[in-house]
Amino acid sequence: MTVTAETPVATAGPEKDPAGVRWLIFARDRGILVLWVLLLAGFSVWARPYFASLDNAILIANAAALTAIFAAGIAVGVICGALDLSIPGTAAMAGCVCGWLMTHGLPVWLGILAGLAVGVVVGLANGLIALRGFNPIIVTIGSLSVLSGLAAALAGGYTIPSLTGLTFLGTDRFAGIPAPVWVVAALFLAGTAFLTRTRDGIRLMAVGGNAEAVRRSGIHADRYRVLGFVVSGFCAALGGLVTAALVTEANPAANPGIIFNALTAVALAGVSLSGGRGSLPRVLVGALILGTISNGLTIKGIEPYWATAVTGLLLLASLSLDKWVSTTVSRRLVAAAQSGKR
Repeated sequence: MTVTAETPVATAGPEKDPAGVRWLIFARDRGILVLWVLLLAGFSVWARPYFASLDNAILIANAAALTAIFAAGIAVGVICGALDLSIPGTAAMAGCVCGWLMTHGLPVWLGILAGLAVGVVVGLANGLIALRGFNPIIVTIGSLSVLSGLAAALAGGYTIPSLTGLTFLGTDRFAGIPAPVWVVAALFLAGTAFLTRTRDGIRLMAVGGNAEAVRRSGIHADRYRVLGFVVSGFCAALGGLVTAALVTEANPAANPGIIFNALTAVALAGVSLSGGRGSLPRVLVGALILGTISNGLTIKGIEPYWATAVTGLLLLASLSLDKWVSTTVSRRLVAAAQSGKR
């Protein structure tokens, strides 16, 4: 189920594969699984007997759910070459639109659809503006500011309380599993199937890898870049609705921590920030790693700010590792190609 657009090492054949290249690529693409297993083993010993239990595993999955939803949106955007920083504003706006409609007597399902529609419209607007030649980062920062202001205006500067009709997306449990975990499972299954089993998903990844090559092959590259923004906006809106469901109120204040945690999960997953390479299942593992660290430190009574510090270190380490691996692999492949011509 892994989505990749990797360096074509496998086609070179074992005899031409430079020593260590395969190991380096494995470390970049599968190292996150090894890291998670080591963390689980370490916390199981250090934080026993509370950490290694089914109830605590459910707590970790539930705590990682929101990060996973937002990270999925950022990952799809990054994969197609469009980093969307408006996600916190989109989440706040979606929650406020849904909450405003519900508190004015409209049905819950209509509020949810309206909230999700906000994400799609924002993503579409961001994509179309970016196609005009503007830097996507600047465009989405502007959108973040606009959406934060609009959400506050809609809510009158206050939170919109008593959204108990959304509990089926937040605090309710189904088969003993919290609702956000089910939402994440559905989102990642659908997203992985889209990126790996559909023509549009494969093309979207190709656009992030080399938009010009895709354009020359006759594919409308701009359409897929806009699609990346739309998917990112949809995930942001979904995350905003789940957030509102968890606390039964819509908050117009955009939370910048959303970007920090989601980007860390994406970077840990080895998603190339230059586009064209990534895996949604690994993004999910990245979110679970953050949830595992926070949970384990909490059990040991360690202050939450240390979890924030560790998260920042993981982000820097993952970016450094990706840069080092990419540079080393390229250098060794070039060296092997030159030696093969001799």
